[in-house]
Amino acid sequence: MKIGIMNNPSKSLYDEAVFCGKAGFEFLDLTIEGPNATTVDVARLRPILDRHALSVTGHTDPCLPHAYPILGVREACLKELERCAGIFSALGVRIMNIHPCYFCPPAMRKDLVAFNIEALKPIVEMAASHDLTVVIENYKAPFDRISTFKKILAAVPGLKLHLDFGHTNFGLDNHDVFCGELGEHIQHVHFSDNRSRADDHMPLGVGTVDWKNAVNSLKTIGYDGTITLEVFCNDPGMQYKYLDMSRKLVLELW
Repeated sequence: MKIGIMNNPSKSLYDEAVFCGKAGFEFLDLTIEGPNATTVDVARLRPILDRHALSVTGHTDPCLPHAYPILGVREACLKELERCAGIFSALGVRIMNIHPCYFCPPAMRKDLVAFNIEALKPIVEMAASHDLTVVIENYKAPFDRISTFKKILAAVPGLKLHLDFGHTNFGLDNHDVFCGELGEHIQHVHFSDNRSRADDHMPLGVGTVDWKNAVNSLKTIGYDGTITLEVFCNDPGMQYKYLDMSRKLVLELW
């Protein structure tokens, strides 16, 4: 099991990578998104990663309308995702996250899951050409339930699951259900806390997530992969304290 953190895209990616390394985390969950992480200078980032012995997981822009039912929009998103895949591949990444696409004309809402399945197939194939495995992240309805993910995973060969425990805390099916029924598909995990209403990205133990149960759910399925602490704070000093507190809780429970 490895514990890492995500760069805050509102800050300098390179400063965030240095922070990650100096704080003693094992990997950087590299999100490529605005305002300050849309471009990545691999030659500048790699020495920072090497200096701190940091590996990397890949995280893509959650707002990309990659499954929008207009071909030109999908093609543009696929091109952007391939740009990201090239960056990830150059950094030795093996896992690339993607979020469900919620953008859809209201009259076509009933086909939202089908649109996502259709769009994910070429994305997974593209990523595989860069030696990347795509993991789709759970979030809001209808992508907050086992039934949806069973359908998607069955329809898209090679696609795996990224389980966000903060999201399961306000979704339909909780982490116990996801781990119990789709544990074999889980390739990456996000930990953050909230009060069961919204995606607050609070330190672990502050909200309503049962972290002892959460860790046990992962251990029960034999999970031993990457865990990102997706905890954000505007104050750098407090950011370190919140992350360190969260890390210590995970290690203690593990």
